[in-house]
Amino acid sequence: MKKTDYIITGVGAAGLILAYRMAGDAYFDNKSILIIDKNKNLTNNRTWCFWENGEGEWGDFLHKTWPKIYFGSNDYSKVIDTNPYHYKMIRSGKFYTGLWEVIGKKQNIKFINSAVDSILEYDNDVEVITAEGSFKSAKVFNSIDFNKQYLTQGKYPVLQQHFIGWFIKTEKNEFDDDVATFMDFEIPQNGTTAFMYVLPISKTEALVEYTLFSEKLLAKDDYEKAIIAYLKDKGIENYTIEETERGIIPMTSFKFQQFNTKNVINIGTAGGWTKASTGYTFMNTTKKTKQLIEFLKEEQNLSKFTKPSKYWFYDLLFLDVLAQHNEEGPNLFSNLFRKNKIQTIFKFLDEESSLTEDLKIIKSVPSMRFAKAVLKRIAYGF
Repeated sequence: MKKTDYIITGVGAAGLILAYRMAGDAYFDNKSILIIDKNKNLTNNRTWCFWENGEGEWGDFLHKTWPKIYFGSNDYSKVIDTNPYHYKMIRSGKFYTGLWEVIGKKQNIKFINSAVDSILEYDNDVEVITAEGSFKSAKVFNSIDFNKQYLTQGKYPVLQQHFIGWFIKTEKNEFDDDVATFMDFEIPQNGTTAFMYVLPISKTEALVEYTLFSEKLLAKDDYEKAIIAYLKDKGIENYTIEETERGIIPMTSFKFQQFNTKNVINIGTAGGWTKASTGYTFMNTTKKTKQLIEFLKEEQNLSKFTKPSKYWFYDLLFLDVLAQHNEEGPNLFSNLFRKNKIQTIFKFLDEESSLTEDLKIIKSVPSMRFAKAVLKRIAYGF
């Protein structure tokens, strides 16, 4: 069995972006790289959105951008100019195809079409077991969620960002395609944190998603009934559903990095790269893969990649409060958007804020709830 330098298991966003970065960096030209997944995943099965200051890295793959967002709640609603940020959308089909074109030109990168059954680590190498046989490597980057321990532990809360979305086309102009509805809480909450998320592609096309931050999922009909009711409330009744999408994204500050070892690192959602307080993963993955590429040039112990961060603790407190008082989510977000500039919020969520900006954000949320969460974490030993 020939041993490769690197194996990447799973080609969702994390695995594919990492392979793309390796393909574009001369350091890896003399490294043997094997990518393993059950398919190359070239369909529009994902929609990724993110805010960004400037043109950014993925301009060629953008499906739509918005210079403004709308935040809505019963006590605060506003269309917000996000300049110098834009809110951006990527559809996965074009993105996957574009990255595979770059990767496919590299003779040192091979793809094996097979499901991954397990990963076994030995003293000096790692074995990846698949339906097509076993493959050995010095290092493995795994994006497959084999370990579900975060779902059974009790120390860190686990909420789900769960949603169903419809891409709809209307008979007449119904949307302002300069404004993305970031969060609209002006819908029945039913004791949870629930909002509508609307991304107009044109004046007659939009993605409309019913999204919740909560522990329990709903029946499929409940999501769809909420979308129908929302559109009707907006006077939109004549439309066709062009595509649908459904997602479940874990929101937790569980320490996924504890499962990283010298030779195996979990990446993407499996590695805790999802921003715990928001469920956003794409831009975090973009940053983490850049950092991982530079890390590999200097350090071979993959367990040293993840570093402690103040933002981990901020996210933990936020989730503690939201898990214990899920019905207060709309009020929490309303305070955040009413009392802070959107640029400060974006910097904070991008983990690029100063201590002064951190304090502004912290002061804007319910102090008593968060003070109790801090005391709880001190008692837990974090």
